[in-house]
Amino acid sequence: MGTAIPELLAELLPLVAYTIAAGVLTIGGFAAEYASMQHVGAGETTVAFWLAAIGCVMLYAGVYGLGYQKVLARLFGVAE
Repeated sequence: MGTAIPELLAELLPLVAYTIAAGVLTIGGFAAEYASMQHVGAGETTVAFWLAAIGCVMLYAGVYGLGYQKVLARLFGVAE
């Protein structure tokens, strides 16, 4: 009975960490994409393309890499 709490925490902590990391990457990706659009409007296309590329990678990592493959896989018991 006393080992149930540590086992629960051992399962819950990685899920919480992956969820937070996925959220941070996704928000950062949206921010980079927004900044990219601002630079396009200002005529700074080189910076805009770099920010767009970084934003795409962050969105992919946040939404698919961590959010879908790690968080949802752990929540619904799907094999990774």
